[in-house]
Amino acid sequence: MDIAFFLSQGKGYPLGFNMLLRRTTMQKFWKRLMFLAWMGLLLIPELALASGEKADLIVIVADTRRLTGWEAWWANLYNESHAYFTAVTVITIPVVGLILGLIADFVMKRIGIDLTSRELSEH
Repeated sequence: MDIAFFLSQGKGYPLGFNMLLRRTTMQKFWKRLMFLAWMGLLLIPELALASGEKADLIVIVADTRRLTGWEAWWANLYNESHAYFTAVTVITIPVVGLILGLIADFVMKRIGIDLTSRELSEH
């Protein structure tokens, strides 16, 4: 028998086990308490007496009355299908970025900036 056995009150647990057990129990308690507090905050509007009846779903549309050409097409695509609008946007953004990057490379080559070599011009 060693000193740790006697310090653990003779229960055969390692030294500090009771403290660890208390700590994990308190952590579980605080986690549960915080969960209940957050759920209470989320459910308070449902319990309010002045909440009234539920509102209808909001429909978000783009105003296309003054748009023409590709702007009208883009706004109508948004109004008709958010999925198609998202797909076209996700495809369009990298393509436009590539085009603008190629234009910037062309302009920089024309004014004498060489981005193909890794030599520093200051040295």
